[in-house]
Amino acid sequence: MLQTMTLDEKLTTSNKALDLLDAGDREGFSRLIRTVPMPPYLAKVMKEKMGVDFLLEGGWNLSEVEAEFGPNWLSA
Repeated sequence: MLQTMTLDEKLTTSNKALDLLDAGDREGFSRLIRTVPMPPYLAKVMKEKMGVDFLLEGGWNLSEVEAEFGPNWLSA
């Protein structure tokens, strides 16, 4: 399980990712933004709309989702 991030760490990482996007580095943006924990409400919507494989194969940080919904939330 990935470590949780403080709000400050989330904001700092998100801003660094946006700087990469502004510089034209879409791959760097995508790689870095996926290290920020996905909010549980967003993961729930993504699971319903995009499917389980999207979340499993996407390399998303799901630590906050697992903390809220449990480790087996994707198979439920």
